[in-house]
Amino acid sequence: MRYFVTFSYDGGRYHGWQIQPNGDSVQERLQRALTTLLRENIAVTGAGRTDAGVHARMMVAHFDTDVCFEAADGINGAQLAYKLNRLLPQDISVQRVERVSDEMHARFSATSRMYRYYIHLVKNPFLRYYSCEIHYPLDFSRMNEAARMLLSYEDFGAFCKSGADVKTTLCQVMKAEWVQTSETKWYFEIRANRFLRNMVRAVVGTLIDVGRGRLTLDEFRKVVEGKRRTEAGESMPGNALFLEDITY
Repeated sequence: MRYFVTFSYDGGRYHGWQIQPNGDSVQERLQRALTTLLRENIAVTGAGRTDAGVHARMMVAHFDTDVCFEAADGINGAQLAYKLNRLLPQDISVQRVERVSDEMHARFSATSRMYRYYIHLVKNPFLRYYSCEIHYPLDFSRMNEAARMLLSYEDFGAFCKSGADVKTTLCQVMKAEWVQTSETKWYFEIRANRFLRNMVRAVVGTLIDVGRGRLTLDEFRKVVEGKRRTEAGESMPGNALFLEDITY
């Protein structure tokens, strides 16, 4: 039987979602908690991977077990979520555990993911762990013009981490937009069917180069079409990036 776990986490002290040989990961914490509660070795598969320091307001993972949580004499999904939250550290929170068909897959059944990258323009001690502080003026109108160009392309090799083990750099971007939430706070929202490793932070870094006047719109287009990571902007810090939503 297959179950989906929907949860969130503060990635500040983790080396990303995926299990690492020499660092703490969210996947390892979740697997360990499920293995302890269900008294069998549990392997979880996530909807994607987040890099070190990146957060998730919504992440989904699946696991298989012979335990039926709907059985009258067994624990149900709500009880398992409660027990997981008692066992997991405070920076990981499970919202629900639910039975799904055996064909459902946390990664491959997802139709889209949505990320937001947060920035603030003045020093704010309450944002320092979850937003990137920017001290130079940005032309958000031009940045949005550049962001809209992304919807016209399918190959995002220019924003893929060098040496990443991927079979294809093709993605379908459905939305890319800078949104202002206050006089000094903005976020960049991007939704796509899939993301490449380091893609969102590289896109943001390149859009910021446009906003600073370091790249023209035509030069930005050439960066995308060139498909070379060395031509794109720097990767932005991970602490300001959030996986916000996954659709199935």
